[in-house]
Amino acid sequence: MPVPAAAPMLIDLPYTPLAKKALPAGQPRDWYITHNRRLKAMRLAIALLDSGVYLPQQAHNRRIRATAELVGIHPPSDTTCHMVRALMRYSR
Repeated sequence: MPVPAAAPMLIDLPYTPLAKKALPAGQPRDWYITHNRRLKAMRLAIALLDSGVYLPQQAHNRRIRATAELVGIHPPSDTTCHMVRALMRYSR
């Protein structure tokens, strides 16, 4: 017997980032850009999952950007939105 889906949970508190640590020195600039993009995509994917968006097909760029605004993250690029959907797809 299938289990009924729980009602989507609304985000009631703004996202509070963890204490920042310095990134390792000596990496090429592209490494830092990719690293920060992955972190942002992970934060957005978690926020979407918390708000009831469970499938990548439900996470359109507009919804991802609205979630970013809701939790206080700068609007993501198209590449970051694609990464968010990829994280949601492969985390299953």
